[in-house]
Amino acid sequence: MRRFGVSIGARRPGKAILPVLALAAFTATCFTLLGSRADDKPAAPAKHGMVVAVSPPGAEVGRAILLKGGNAVDAAVATAFAMAVTYPAAGNIGGGGFMVIFPGGDARPVVIDYREMAPGAATKTMFKKSDGLYTAKVVGVPGTVRGLALAHAKFGKLAWKDVVTPAVKLAEDGFVIDNALANSLNYAVGSSSEFAELVRVLGKDGKADWQAGDKLLQKDLGTTLRHIAEDGPNAFYTGPIADQIVAEMKSSNGLITKNDLANYKANERTPIHGTYRGYDVYGPPPPSSGGICLVEMLNILENFDLKKMGRWSPETLHVLIETMRRVYCDRALYLGDQDFVKIPERLTTKEYAKKQADSIDLKQATKSEDLAKEIKISGESDNTTHFSIIDSDGMAVSNTYTLERSYGSHIVVKGAGFLLNNEMMDFNWFPGLTDRGGKIGTEPNQIAPTKRMLSSQTPTIVAKGGKVVLVTGSPGSRTIINTVLQVVVNVIDFDMDIRAAVDAPRLHHQWFPDSTSFEGTSTYAAAVKKLTEMGHCVSSRSQGDAHSIWVDPKTGAYHGAEDRRIDGKVAGY
Repeated sequence: MRRFGVSIGARRPGKAILPVLALAAFTATCFTLLGSRADDKPAAPAKHGMVVAVSPPGAEVGRAILLKGGNAVDAAVATAFAMAVTYPAAGNIGGGGFMVIFPGGDARPVVIDYREMAPGAATKTMFKKSDGLYTAKVVGVPGTVRGLALAHAKFGKLAWKDVVTPAVKLAEDGFVIDNALANSLNYAVGSSSEFAELVRVLGKDGKADWQAGDKLLQKDLGTTLRHIAEDGPNAFYTGPIADQIVAEMKSSNGLITKNDLANYKANERTPIHGTYRGYDVYGPPPPSSGGICLVEMLNILENFDLKKMGRWSPETLHVLIETMRRVYCDRALYLGDQDFVKIPERLTTKEYAKKQADSIDLKQATKSEDLAKEIKISGESDNTTHFSIIDSDGMAVSNTYTLERSYGSHIVVKGAGFLLNNEMMDFNWFPGLTDRGGKIGTEPNQIAPTKRMLSSQTPTIVAKGGKVVLVTGSPGSRTIINTVLQVVVNVIDFDMDIRAAVDAPRLHHQWFPDSTSFEGTSTYAAAVKKLTEMGHCVSSRSQGDAHSIWVDPKTGAYHGAEDRRIDGKVAGY
């Protein structure tokens, strides 16, 4: 067998966005497997280019850039800026993320790491149990603008101004909102009375009274984006926007200084690369845990004949859960910002995966605490967003970016119109405190000045013979990696078309809490009963938002699937 190479160097459409519950608070509420709707006609295959995103107007901006002669990176940059306007719950310029770029031809795949970082004044023990998640203290130094600029500088064809201007126009001229966005805005405004600038900017005359068909204008954000379009990323990091961010920090006791902004750098990194049943898999390296965890999981699963076992058999579900359990344990033990932490290279080897696979008892669930007895066991949110893009030359982009919680910290920079993240919560706040409820206190992801917090973002590109087969990713905090894993398994092991692969019910286990969530508890009740008898605790919870593209290897046609657990659009031509 070939070995992996490794370089270490939701909600339903029409429903209000609800606060995300910790995974320790799994409910037994039954999840109904997504069925067909009247408006669910599969998107027609595209021959020249495709954008799949949660925001319909954001996806249309990306398609327009492709039609204008831009490539997949141009379209990705334009889509990301547009979604800062059209999908404010997670689309952003005040957050960060990861972009996997598959240039095609002989060029190597590349990752743009634009994860947020801790301010220079941050300390390991800066947070107390009484600290909230919606304060300026929890804001990390934003990376999105630098990251998009780096991707564009390396791969873009169109002028920078051309790819940012569509977002400027959406903000300044406004756009008509749909029911999903109206409900989202009403939730944010209605639950944010203490955040006056958010209410002013995103409220309808200061109220939570949006209806589908209304027009949302964001003049302040338009001005901010115009500065970025005309003056480049320095407008954000050293220019007038930086001054506005620092003023916001000073007024609300935040830590970010002008030096923090000026010193922020997006990084070009080598992807984590693995193979799975003859396919190449590319994902982001640390500070994302996504690439290493996905490759380790696939390596483990390669030791089992999943197709013979059957997709929804208790045996397959058990192996998936046990694989997830082991890999999330390794995530806690070893993964953090690679510029601060030495990460074992064995994690992505076939040999290590074989040992992990051999440790799985096919008849009985493993106790999570038995996997890391050296850790003393004491008594991430869903508003990330992902989009997938491919152009006529086969260049592909898989991009995941985030504000952390829905609408981030809820802090809108006064006069600038954009939300700041609350990404510092992704560090391990309490050193040494790892509990059965899901708190992790292990050393690799403890806070340090300028360190980047560990992420679960897993933008992924799967290729075969040098050509893209699958572009996928998802939001969902620690569920992200498992969502992506199952889309990949559905396509490769079970030959599902992309619509079925995205619709299929999803599992999640993250080591602690020692519980499994499964979207198919009702549909596959017999399998769940067997899992319970094997020692698994299974509950129901909706999971992920995997807007994906599959390329037909025979015809070369692009097939897209927006995730019907939320809003979304396939925009192809």
